[in-house]
Amino acid sequence: MAMKLASVLLLIELSGHFSSGSCGKVLVWPTGYSHWMNMKTILDELIQRGHEVTVLTHPISILIDRKQATSIKFEVFPTSLTKSDFEDVIIQLINKWIYNLPKDTFLSYFSQVQEIMWRFSEFMRKFCKDAVLNKKLMTRLQESKFDVVLADAMGPCGELLAEILKTPLVYSLRFSPGYQFEKYGGRLLVPPSYVPVLMSELSDQMTFMERVKNMIYVLYFDFWFQTIKVKEWDQFYSEVLGRPTTFYETMKKADLWLIRNYWDFDFPRPFLPNIEFIGGLHCKPAKSLPKEMEDFVQSSGKNGIVVFSLGSMLSNMTEERANVIAAALAQIPQKVLWRFDGKKPDTLGPNTRLYKWLPQNDLLGHPKTKAFVTHGGANGVYEAIYHGVPMVGIPLFADQPDNIAHMKAKGAAVRVDFNTMSRTDLLSALRTVINDPVYKENAMKLSRIHHDQPMKPLDRAVFWIEFVMRHKGAKHLRVAAHDLTWFQYHSLDVLGFLLACVATAIFVITKCCLFFCWMFVTARKKAKRE
Repeated sequence: MAMKLASVLLLIELSGHFSSGSCGKVLVWPTGYSHWMNMKTILDELIQRGHEVTVLTHPISILIDRKQATSIKFEVFPTSLTKSDFEDVIIQLINKWIYNLPKDTFLSYFSQVQEIMWRFSEFMRKFCKDAVLNKKLMTRLQESKFDVVLADAMGPCGELLAEILKTPLVYSLRFSPGYQFEKYGGRLLVPPSYVPVLMSELSDQMTFMERVKNMIYVLYFDFWFQTIKVKEWDQFYSEVLGRPTTFYETMKKADLWLIRNYWDFDFPRPFLPNIEFIGGLHCKPAKSLPKEMEDFVQSSGKNGIVVFSLGSMLSNMTEERANVIAAALAQIPQKVLWRFDGKKPDTLGPNTRLYKWLPQNDLLGHPKTKAFVTHGGANGVYEAIYHGVPMVGIPLFADQPDNIAHMKAKGAAVRVDFNTMSRTDLLSALRTVINDPVYKENAMKLSRIHHDQPMKPLDRAVFWIEFVMRHKGAKHLRVAAHDLTWFQYHSLDVLGFLLACVATAIFVITKCCLFFCWMFVTARKKAKRE
């Protein structure tokens, strides 16, 4: 009996030892908006598994609600910027992107997109400086001995923190324009013959002229467009680290890339051992609706409902646009739940109710939902895929046109243009998606693909973060391409050497031939004289 008791106590002690030993300390460099929503999903799961999570942020961060995330430890550093300055500029830039960018010419559009991204980059560099040049903060972080840095690649600085703290780095990323960060920082292969450049709105089934267009996009993004002012970041990183370096050189040291995408959403393409696709990690089964909302949904009868949401970033929809949308919605037999925060449209029909906020995931998972009208944000599109709901896409900015283009190529969506659509255009798109069974079938096919994975996306994300913590990095997964210069990577030195060898051989052979010809001619002349 005593032996059994001793064995049980020993097992309990060992269990506690292994449990505490398996838990780690995670330092997080996030960005705001939907990026934070995805990041927080991972952080909540890490905390659920016993890890200690510290989020490094500033007091004017947008949509990072420290009061709601009570289980997360926040390390807040001071900044000279004010919240109104930051929010006003960000909102102005997004509104400019939605309403005022000239879409008639390629160069004028992307040149202004670049200016918008540079403005955002300037804020990120200011926040980064405020963090890494804060000696007290850096001392505290170094003393904390974190096991891994988890950073959103679209908000540069995480790689610098990992370098300063000498800590393994894991990136979370949805995309970067032209795959710049993935290509130059992660060495991701992007063959332009069948991989469409992000923001090109192409599919992987390209005609010859579309491949020409795709190549133009590749050349433009590679040699002209810059997501950030790279030279300024290079100089800043060199000053902080006290040695010459570059932004991409620091980025290349990342142990793992968690890409918030998957093959139900994206088109197949090559990837590397240290890149994992975790698209839809935030998706979950639908919960019950509030009673008032459920009663309205049930009142739709066999016609069902349409969920309408253009996200939280559209802050100033004009009355004219709102009335066009409301007039179209009023003509369908379905009940409509519309996320809308503005003046009630004059053309609003009795079948439509306005809400400042919607439980979007729960509505999309409701059996009466027939269609989802969306701006094409990646989170919403993935929730529609998860629940198998066809979409009407009204993209506004950033990756949204590309996301809808992907869904359209997969037969699960119809697209209309926000600024030019008429009531008839929207009505026609709604009727097509609701009444043509092909769209529902394709949406369900994508849903089955999403659910048929050996491991859930969230579990996969957490597994790989824990993997990096357990092994103190994952350098064995990084390809040797990270250690090559650009001309070595493209084998230009090898090609140059081979061309030099061929040229030398041709030169030697030519000289030999000329020499023998000269000898032959000389011999002939000598023979004639004799």
